[in-house]
Amino acid sequence: MAKSSYAVTIAGGGSTFTPGIALMLLKEHDRFPVDKVIFYDNDAERQEIVAKACEIYFKENAPELDFSYTTDPEEAFTGIDFVLAHIRVGKYAMRELDEKIPLKYGCVGQETCGAGGIAYGMRSIGGVIEILDYMEKYSPNAWMLNYSNPAAIVAEACRVLRPNSKIINICDMPIDLMDKMAVMCGLNDHRDLQYSYYGLNHYGWFTKIFDKQGNDLMPQIKEHMAKNGYLDGISHEEGQEQHIDESWIHTFGKAKDVYAIDPETIPNTYLKYYTFPDYVVETSNPDYTRANEVMDGREKKVFGACRKVIETGTAEGAGFEADAHATYIVDLACALAENTGERFLLIVPNDGAVSNFDETAMVEVPCIVGSNGYEKICQGKVPQWQKGMLEQQVSVEKLVVQAWVEGSYQKLWQALTLSATIPSAKVAKQILDDLIEANKDYWPVLK
Repeated sequence: MAKSSYAVTIAGGGSTFTPGIALMLLKEHDRFPVDKVIFYDNDAERQEIVAKACEIYFKENAPELDFSYTTDPEEAFTGIDFVLAHIRVGKYAMRELDEKIPLKYGCVGQETCGAGGIAYGMRSIGGVIEILDYMEKYSPNAWMLNYSNPAAIVAEACRVLRPNSKIINICDMPIDLMDKMAVMCGLNDHRDLQYSYYGLNHYGWFTKIFDKQGNDLMPQIKEHMAKNGYLDGISHEEGQEQHIDESWIHTFGKAKDVYAIDPETIPNTYLKYYTFPDYVVETSNPDYTRANEVMDGREKKVFGACRKVIETGTAEGAGFEADAHATYIVDLACALAENTGERFLLIVPNDGAVSNFDETAMVEVPCIVGSNGYEKICQGKVPQWQKGMLEQQVSVEKLVVQAWVEGSYQKLWQALTLSATIPSAKVAKQILDDLIEANKDYWPVLK
């Protein structure tokens, strides 16, 4: 695919993560030259604020860049090389309901895990497929890099509904965790590590961590995990810990207890929702969840910064930051464009990558990425503990997609009942009936 420069569409132009991606595209221009950027969103008013601020930033820092924003699919997806997709169907108002409805019944209320993740998945499937179809209609040779949540359910839906599409589903959480492991070991960031990992999205384990010289870092990382979980990996330089919300401090610390269940591996933080659901519910405030934290924090901060840029007419000192979310997406686009052969954690069809697990599962495993796509690195057999957990969770995800495709109430009830975050079929049905009412404008009709 190597070209002199690339055209990129950011689907979800009104997202709070979009300014960070804009910054990263310019920062990495020498490695990944982009001459055209289009923002696309179906919420014109929200996108306008982010886009106008980014327009000023681009004019000041890259006046030669062709930048535009639109709500018209044909305009957004014609003549492009990459779609970077991070959409949130229903925005934060629906996320708040995803979190608060399960908590009403004493169950985990979380954006991508349990009942909340299932509700969000039922909203996201149609939105992601729609964008994928736009891309393939107007730019059939383009790649879509999708990090819209819940990535596991979205990836399974794409496997079922669009099996031959040029879409790669990714997540930045393991990258953030590797950054923390790098700090534990006195290294800079995830780029200094080599790793082995298996699982589903937001549901996996690291089995090997080496530095670039091949030294085994697992003993050192395990020592840190046993004491403080991932808290030992939070950088305290320049007050960086102040940027971490309280809910994440809880999560990084709780990883110590998740690690104790299987000290042979290093767990993804999200496993706390499935292994300690009682703790999660006990420490949750049913009136003020993570959605409220984000709306009062990141949402106000980013949109406030954007409005300030528009008012002052300059992006100087705006405080925009390129985070792991932005870094990873640009790294991956660069690998596809420039055939770098780098290693990335991707969500891909299993087909033997985890040899004693469902062949059709969408697993998260390391892959080598180049201009022709990816090649999986086989992770072998997983132990019984992980296998049991994975079999349960992959069945939840598959049932959700079947429920969406078939319009099946029964399948969605089964999915909720099977989730490790919900204690019984009775509670699952109560939550489901509330979620159906809340999502009547977004979900297919279930019968």
